[in-house]
Amino acid sequence: MLIGFLLAIVVGATLGLVGSGGTILTVPILVYVMGVDPVLATTYSLFAIGMTSLIGAVRGFRAKEVDIHKILSFGLPSLVMVFITRAFIVPLIPKVIVIAGYAIEQSVLLMVLFAMVMLASSWSMITEAERKLDANCVIPLWQIVVQGLFVGLVTGAVGAGGGFLIIPALVSFYHMPVKKAVSTSLVIIAVNSLFGLVGDWGRFEKFDWPLILGYTGFAMCGIFLGFALSKKMNGQHLKKMFGYVILLMGLYVIYKELG
Repeated sequence: MLIGFLLAIVVGATLGLVGSGGTILTVPILVYVMGVDPVLATTYSLFAIGMTSLIGAVRGFRAKEVDIHKILSFGLPSLVMVFITRAFIVPLIPKVIVIAGYAIEQSVLLMVLFAMVMLASSWSMITEAERKLDANCVIPLWQIVVQGLFVGLVTGAVGAGGGFLIIPALVSFYHMPVKKAVSTSLVIIAVNSLFGLVGDWGRFEKFDWPLILGYTGFAMCGIFLGFALSKKMNGQHLKKMFGYVILLMGLYVIYKELG
């Protein structure tokens, strides 16, 4: 548990540094280090990351770096999909799924899906610095809504805040400065994560409160560390390096579950 709490500081620091990536680490830490059931770990992740991102959201509002209009146009569809996924889609997944004659447990399927998200996240982080954006490109509203719905689906299904999808979307679609996109992303992550808990209220009675509150507290300490380091470090280089870490972790999860 102590190792898990120390790793929670790293999770919070990544949120403070690059506005994403922290959530993608939380579920593997909870499952493989702290021994939490994978399904319950997604709920824990929503709680811990929601509360931690809330600190970043408040800081962003105080610094006037949050774009309310973007939160409404991009974040609202995401918010709706998070609730639908947690309240209606996740409960429909059976405990054992038979695919091509092979019985796959729900927890294994969830972790493999999470690994796929990790690989997508790592690719986004590694290649983001190399993208060249067309500042004159106008993105249709329906594409923005679809992007928001997809982020909500990912957030609800695997307990990840979706920052690795939100920030590229804000930068690419709205051509927002990275610093402003990070603050706006933290607001969307906080709202999505905490609202996703509404669809998970039935699992609250299973919570190990000392564990989750301890993890959340250390992650909150980490985000302040990330804020301090962000003033001294190149965010783009750090995000690319972190992308390689996520890539290795995603491959490890696949090996652990299917190897």
